[in-house]
Amino acid sequence: MGPLTTLLLLPLAGALLVSLAPRGNPRLPRLIALGACTAALLGGWGLLAFYDPGEAGVQLLETHRWNPRLGTSFALGVDGFSFPMVLLATLLSLVAAMASRTVAAGAKGYYALLLVLEAAMLGVFMAQDWALFYVFWELTLIPLFFLIDRWGGERRQTAALNFVLYTMGGSVFMLIALLAAFDAVPGHSFGMTQMADGARALPVETQVILFLGLLIGFGVKMPVVPLHGWLPLAHVEAPSPVSILLSGALLKMGAYGLLRAAGMLPAAVEALQGVLATLAFLSLLYGGLLAWRQSDLKAMVAYSSVSHMGVVLVGIATLNQTGLNGAVMQMVAHGLVAGALFFLIGSLYERTHTREISHYSSLVRVTPRFAFFVTLAFVAAVGLPGTAGFVAELQALIGGYQRWGWPVILVSLGMLLSAAYAVRTVGRLFTGPVREEMRKVRDLAAPEVAAAAVLSAAVVGLGLFPATALDLFGHSVARLSAQLAALSPG
Repeated sequence: MGPLTTLLLLPLAGALLVSLAPRGNPRLPRLIALGACTAALLGGWGLLAFYDPGEAGVQLLETHRWNPRLGTSFALGVDGFSFPMVLLATLLSLVAAMASRTVAAGAKGYYALLLVLEAAMLGVFMAQDWALFYVFWELTLIPLFFLIDRWGGERRQTAALNFVLYTMGGSVFMLIALLAAFDAVPGHSFGMTQMADGARALPVETQVILFLGLLIGFGVKMPVVPLHGWLPLAHVEAPSPVSILLSGALLKMGAYGLLRAAGMLPAAVEALQGVLATLAFLSLLYGGLLAWRQSDLKAMVAYSSVSHMGVVLVGIATLNQTGLNGAVMQMVAHGLVAGALFFLIGSLYERTHTREISHYSSLVRVTPRFAFFVTLAFVAAVGLPGTAGFVAELQALIGGYQRWGWPVILVSLGMLLSAAYAVRTVGRLFTGPVREEMRKVRDLAAPEVAAAAVLSAAVVGLGLFPATALDLFGHSVARLSAQLAALSPG
């Protein structure tokens, strides 16, 4: 058994142990889940010892043929696009488990589903076979549906149903595109490398049709406007620990899949570059405007995620190395920042039972540790220098300018919107007179400080030393940009 298979099985083994735990002790499932997430974190980050950042191709490959006639195999591997997402998913899964300390009712089911969700996410990022990728992609729906429907807010059933219908609707287009690509390429294999080699030789018109199907499937998950309808309600109604994974890691599955599709169908990406750029600018501006109008903290961060994923799509649409570097960096940066924000907002909600910004004021006097980490998270969300978001957005801007020139100023407008609602929110939370009902709000406890500190340190560390991340995925990005440059006039 290889290291990637072991990593995939660790959270599944934890889920099995949680389901076998005796009833009546809600602490035991939590301890098992924390142990399994910690083991997965150590296993994932331990792969750094075996991963070669200078190699652009797939590494640590494990392949076991399932059905040679159907061209399917259990194939796992990592490269510069998937490995950062594996590291991010294991980190956020542990943070989500730590943030779930208030879950008492149905603790066994909750933690088992949380661990299955982690395994499914890891499977998506490590799969090197499109059939296996699709299995893990659909598997994420099952735990998410029940986590939202069972432990969510007042409108949890509507949110869970919307999420499933949107995602399954997009998955239908993705499945049809994958089956059509399987049938059209010689060899009839679902292996990502084999399918990419065959798909690149297809006529441009065929590639465009296949890519549009994949764009709908991945665009729903990112989400891209106008396929974002499920996201705000799902974020607001989902338990805060689930929102950490939903925004921090699940949205990255869509962007990751789009990068894989771009490598498989480069002629289609070149032909549809204008469409991708338009969708990116719409997502960035629309998400920023709606985030600015929100009074609910979770709804604001949810719409800001639409805007920030628009930056990712801008980077992808540039089709050049600088922009693609910005896209991948933004995926990492947004995962850390969104995870920190949902973690902190969830901790505050547990104490106050409200998410309305107008219900707070001058919390800096009552909860100084909370004020520090929230302010830092919003500063990072704006993308100020010294944070990972600045590096990501700067590269996306430079890549966009190289491709389109001055019209890329629209991206800057979206960033200004981020600054507007971030400053407004920090001002309302931490200035003014202390409300009487907020005087007894508890500050962050030691475990919460530890989780927030790890995420914050990662955001600032990557902002000050971006080469740490850029070296991890730079060669894979360079190879993809070279493939796209061969077809691009720019």
